Amino acid sequence: MIFDFRLKVFHTVATKLSFTKAALELFITQPAVTKHIRELEQQTGQRLFKRNGNSVSLTAAGELLLRYAEKVFDIYSALDTELAQLNNTIGGTLRIGASTTIAQAVLPKLLALFKKSYPAVSFTFTEANTDAISHKIIDEKLDIGLVEGSSHFPQLAYSNFIKDEIVLVARSGSQLAKLTEIVPRQLLDIPLIKREQGSGTLEVINNALLAIGLNPRDLNVEARIENSASIKEYLLHSDAAAFLSVQAITKELRYNELTIIDVKGLEISRDFQFVHSQGNVSSLVHLFKRFCATHYNLK
Repeated sequence: MIFDFRLKVFHTVATKLSFTKAALELFITQPAVTKHIRELEQQTGQRLFKRNGNSVSLTAAGELLLRYAEKVFDIYSALDTELAQLNNTIGGTLRIGASTTIAQAVLPKLLALFKKSYPAVSFTFTEANTDAISHKIIDEKLDIGLVEGSSHFPQLAYSNFIKDEIVLVARSGSQLAKLTEIVPRQLLDIPLIKREQGSGTLEVINNALLAIGLNPRDLNVEARIENSASIKEYLLHSDAAAFLSVQAITKELRYNELTIIDVKGLEISRDFQFVHSQGNVSSLVHLFKRFCATHYNLK
């Protein structure tokens, strides 16, 4: 990709808000980062950063340059893709995001297979909750996302990826695991680990509980933890339970580390969905969607 490296240095410092972290990411020295920023400030005639001890923040001019720098890099990315297509090769850059469960349990293997199949395609990968991924696409910071939950934004287009089931699980051998099946009202007495607000998983769970007459606010919430991996680790050392995607617990079920507790009359299912901007999208986005849909079924 053709770009002004000095602008890349600025963008990295502006997003990390750290000269040290920028130097590490760019594999250059911190004095070199400082030199590039100083030259850019001389070129623009504006101070771009405010330095207060060890902290760094953007000036008004810095915030303006950051907005335009992101637009410049988007144009470079589109150029990179179209140049690759002129050479009859599939290449370019794809910015991918996924909500937490998909990012941790489903997508890593697919991304590795995608890279092997299309080595000329480079990609970045962002993990965040469903709301955050959706807003990044709206703000044109991501090209495509894979999300869970039922929230829909009118600016975005959605299509189904795979079906998922959410189940109640506890540590194998615990008192809870011995129950094997409970009635819905018993959920009110069980210490539960829940996901953070904005989580697509949490939204689906709450809607399912309301549908069987349980108010999520009445649950005995022991803790809120923001991702499935941390929730699983917590469960393995506690007597609590949690609602988790079956996609996220295949290994723990195989090795009998976690046990599913059936809740009579409660079935929680959802679709994992592709999401991108409405209207025209790049050929790389369509390629990635087809690849995921095909290769997931071959897993």
